[in-house]
Order: sequence, then C-alpha cells, then structure tokens
Amino acid sequence: MRAVTAVLFDADGVLQRPTSDWWAQLTSLVPADGDAFVADLMAAEKPSLVGKGDFRDAVADVLRRWNSPASVDEALQAWSWFAAEPEVVSLIGSLRSSGVACHLATNQHAYRRAIMQDERGYGAWFDQTFYSCDLGLAKPDPAYFRAILGSLDLPASSVLFIDDNVANVAAASSVGLQAELYDLSAGVPALAELLRRYDLPIPA
Repeated sequence: MRAVTAVLFDADGVLQRPTSDWWAQLTSLVPADGDAFVADLMAAEKPSLVGKGDFRDAVADVLRRWNSPASVDEALQAWSWFAAEPEVVSLIGSLRSSGVACHLATNQHAYRRAIMQDERGYGAWFDQTFYSCDLGLAKPDPAYFRAILGSLDLPASSVLFIDDNVANVAAASSVGLQAELYDLSAGVPALAELLRRYDLPIPA
C-alpha cells in the first residue's frame, strides 16, 4: 500500500446528509404516481450534472409534463435540504493541518454547487473542489477521476477516494486510486478508523 498524500471525499452520504424527507416532499407535488414523477426528475437532472443545460429549466419541463401545480422554486427546495456533518469537517481539518491534502469530489449540478460552494462555504474546508458540472464529467466515469488526477498531478496510488456508492469506488479503483466504501450511517468513528488504516494522522 503506497503512502496516501491526498484524500478525495464524496459529498452526499460521506460529508453531508439530508435534513428532511426530500423524496416525500417531491412525491407530494403530483396527485398520483409520485415515485415515477421523482424518477423523471432524477433522469432530467443527469445532463446538468455534467454541465449540460440548466437544471431549473429541466425541473420546469418535468413539472409541465406532469401538470404539477408546484412552482420550480418549490420543487428545487428539496435540493437544499442537506447539511454537512461537523465531525467529518473536523476530521478533514485535522488531516489538512497535518499536511494531508483533502479535496471534494462530487456529482452536482450548478444549482446545488452554488449552494455548497458559494452559500455554505464548502471551498474553505478543502484544498480543491471537483464538481462534476465544472469538469463536464461525472462519477462513475473513470475519466472523471483521470481529470482530477491530472489537476492534482499526483500518482493515482497516492490518492485515497472515499464514497458511499459501490460503482464509484470501483471506477476509482479501475484507474489506480486507493478507494474505500463508506456511508455516514456507519458513524463518524468508522470513517476515522478507515483513515487510520491508511496511516493517516487522525487523533485517537
């Protein structure tokens, strides 16, 4: 195992968690077939995750197709219902204070990127932030990870990637990164132990 000099953290499920039942809220925006409606929203979201098209326009199109009385702003609220876990932010700060570079690697469209980066100041917690909408690539495309490695100018084997999605972890491994599956539901101590397994300087 090569020494890790940089860590890539996913956002949803690793750094942050939902603060409300966004699925229930979205299904309530139509009188019937709420699950199919949300699935349509998720499909409409995909192009904007790689910077193609405006997510607000995509949501408006879905609402029109389903004859929903909800406004675009009402529907978009669900994408703001999240919060960073303070203990994970603290772990990241500890790593950076010890000289380990920490970066955010997340699939987000520009609307949510603005909330995270501009409104809530996520950029201050990391050395660099890699949003899929900026890269024009999204996980689990291996090219997403190659683009990040090119920016970092580091050997893949010296970078640890942490994500809650199996496909994303497999894709990172396929390009040579050290990659681990982790979900916030396992508790922050489990994340601290994972980092210690890579001999990273995490306080006991």
